[in-house]
Amino acid sequence: MRRIALAVLGVLLSASALHAARIEEVSIPMRDGVKLAGDLWRPDQGTGPFPVLLEYLPYRKTEARGGVFHLYDYFVRHGYVVARVDIRGTGNSGGTLIPYEYSEIEQRDGEDVIAWLAAQPWSNGNVGMFGISWGGFNSIHMAMRNPPALKAIIAVDATDDLYHDDVHYMDGVLHVDTWEMSQDLWNAMPGAPGYVLDEAYFRDRFDQPPWMLTYKAQQRDGPFWDRTALKAHYESIKIPSFLIGGWYDGYRDSIPRMLEHVKAPVKALIGAWDHTWPDEPYPKPGFDWRHEAVRWYDQWLKGQDTGIMKEPRLAVYVRDWHPPGPYLETAPGRWRSEDGWPIARIRDRVLRPRDDRSLRDEPGPAATDRLRYVPTTGVEAGGPVLWWGDVAPDQRPTDAFSLVYDTAPLTEDVEILGMPKANLQVSADVPQIDWFARLNDVAPDGTVTQVTGGGENGAHRVSARDPKAIQPGERFPLDIEMHFTSWVFPKGHRIRLSVSNAQWPMLWPTPYPATTALFLGPEGSRLVLPVVPPGGPERPAPSYLPIPDEGRRRLPGYESLSMETPSAYGEVSSIDRNPRTGRATVVANNESAQRFPWGEQRYTEKFTHEAEDGHPEKARVKGDYAIEVRLPGRTLRWESQVTFSSDRANFRYQGTRKLWENGKLVRERSWDKSFPRDFQ
Repeated sequence: MRRIALAVLGVLLSASALHAARIEEVSIPMRDGVKLAGDLWRPDQGTGPFPVLLEYLPYRKTEARGGVFHLYDYFVRHGYVVARVDIRGTGNSGGTLIPYEYSEIEQRDGEDVIAWLAAQPWSNGNVGMFGISWGGFNSIHMAMRNPPALKAIIAVDATDDLYHDDVHYMDGVLHVDTWEMSQDLWNAMPGAPGYVLDEAYFRDRFDQPPWMLTYKAQQRDGPFWDRTALKAHYESIKIPSFLIGGWYDGYRDSIPRMLEHVKAPVKALIGAWDHTWPDEPYPKPGFDWRHEAVRWYDQWLKGQDTGIMKEPRLAVYVRDWHPPGPYLETAPGRWRSEDGWPIARIRDRVLRPRDDRSLRDEPGPAATDRLRYVPTTGVEAGGPVLWWGDVAPDQRPTDAFSLVYDTAPLTEDVEILGMPKANLQVSADVPQIDWFARLNDVAPDGTVTQVTGGGENGAHRVSARDPKAIQPGERFPLDIEMHFTSWVFPKGHRIRLSVSNAQWPMLWPTPYPATTALFLGPEGSRLVLPVVPPGGPERPAPSYLPIPDEGRRRLPGYESLSMETPSAYGEVSSIDRNPRTGRATVVANNESAQRFPWGEQRYTEKFTHEAEDGHPEKARVKGDYAIEVRLPGRTLRWESQVTFSSDRANFRYQGTRKLWENGKLVRERSWDKSFPRDFQ
């Protein structure tokens, strides 16, 4: 296959001569003739053959070279070729933009990429995949397809359940994510550094409809989400999988599920960070995960016995109490090893909410607590980008609009590990309402730290694939499985169960003013905690290498000019509540700037949520995004304004995409589409 050597690539080659890797750009043919663009990071010494590690993304490999250097160069130094490939229609790859994430087109192309990499003369025929978020997702999805050359994967911050866990619908409830809005603008850019604006570019990228138009039409679980539903096909994975997650990331539930159900070798660890690599953690501590990755791949791609499979299958960072956020430099705790999942010594402890707002081992008399639905409840429990992760602020403002039940001060520490469950008995006076349960730690000074939480769409109480309206006044069971967690409640603290009907702006409000009932007593609601008994075996995890002092080395010519937020998502800048109108507005902002060998790129976003307690049907979110590329003698600017709103019957998407060159409008496209609310 002919290798394309761009002028800028020659600079990269000479700049990287002092390092282990040399970078080549390749064009990989697909079965339909489309060619995907890839960067090969190859050892500068030796001829191989080498195993190949693949990261397969829509996130523009050419601009990403500087940021991935510390990782790819490390793998190359340990005897691997690393390939980063732009997905069809993105970055420098050819073809029409894929219709949505993880489509059949993307995965079929992935099979072709893996086969091509395995067949090259410098390859030993063994390919591993890895990645965080999208790269972790499609590593899992490609493992499900079992292409012959794919031998092992590492999936960081990924999930096995697209409908229930991903950013489009969380816990079966509609979520509007800033990534979902902004990614459509990144998709509309041509490849760097040429940024060619021709008719093929406009046809295949700029004029392509936003992915949101597809996602928001799929409001219930079903065939659309089944395309990559590992949760229903764990037996499909036949190669070794290494799973890495973080307690402050939303994609962590797949770790216990895959450990339990996948029959091929699975190893996992979960630390304290959010949606980040473990060697750039927020919060700390992290570790140099690259060392463990090389041990994993040496085991499965080189046939070396590295000892990694003789170690326990699961390493857990046991979280100790910390005060609420929103910022946390270091999460206190310690590492511990476990044999896998489930853990035999964990015991369920059942606590019963009572009509005196206590939470006890014994049920109280039959009683009913009622709660008025306040749609703007929830900013403190998970803002627009928290995804049941991140470091949540003090929960007292949200608890003020929730039903809360507290234990007495604990007489000893209580450790939990797993997925707490709120088995509720409820009713409502409207046909559509959601329920949310949060598990909180109440300190002696009154501050409230969120430990975990979860929700359930009331119409999905029997099936998310076949929703049914609630019969007003009818009592029914509603089981909420909260998200995977570890926590030690200290002696003297209280355990709190909080129940509400809103989790805004993370999740979309239901459209009817409502009052719900929570039934208590011997046949009523209960909280089930997965308790780790005290005095059990304490098995320290392997000693992970610390993050090297050199930090994240960057490729020369690539420079970060401004820091993103820790999660790279918008950070809440203002929360405004109007007590007279009951209207609430939450604004999040983010910006970043980078310098490349060919110019500079600047990105800005503003993400605004609006809702009104008196009119829950009238929620709205607005995203304003801009990407500006400054080149010698040329400035390009892509802009996007997107509004997603609702009334009682429908959702509505309104979006405009613009391209400016040297201050002149070159292209503009708009979309305006409504979707019937389908039990959301």
